[in-house]
Amino acid sequence: MAFVLEVLAVLATAVVFSPALAHALEFPGKLRLERGDYLTVQRIYYPGFTAVGFLEPVSSLLVLALLFVLPAGGAAFWWALIAFVALVAMQAIYWLVTHPVNRVWLKEQQLSGAGEKFFSSGRQEKLEAGGEAWTGLRDRWEYSHIARAVLTGVALVSLTIVAAIP
Repeated sequence: MAFVLEVLAVLATAVVFSPALAHALEFPGKLRLERGDYLTVQRIYYPGFTAVGFLEPVSSLLVLALLFVLPAGGAAFWWALIAFVALVAMQAIYWLVTHPVNRVWLKEQQLSGAGEKFFSSGRQEKLEAGGEAWTGLRDRWEYSHIARAVLTGVALVSLTIVAAIP
């Protein structure tokens, strides 16, 4: 049972790591964009990246289940705990920092079904008409994704170590 959970947790976390890493890698280029271009680029992410987003809580739940089947106090348990904490922190950053900014970027976008429900939840930041306010939101969004990539990377490495422990 532990082996199956280990494999599923590694796979789910690897998939979750992919978009987080993609966002982090495009950071330097996106900082060069003007407001209009940046906002246009932001809107292209949501269909594809949202499809992978459902795996974020799934990966956390898989690691939580893994914690229940690993021997408490062993090396594998502690590495799995590190992965779980990193995944929960990654989720917290999304809901507290990233998601409110997503709602700003998408407020003029026509959404339907699950996307509309998902992006209408939570608080929404205000986007001022002036020039500097959008850069603050941009920076929050971009840096939150770098933090999420680091945390997901920590989780993935930790889970790989768990899988390597006999």
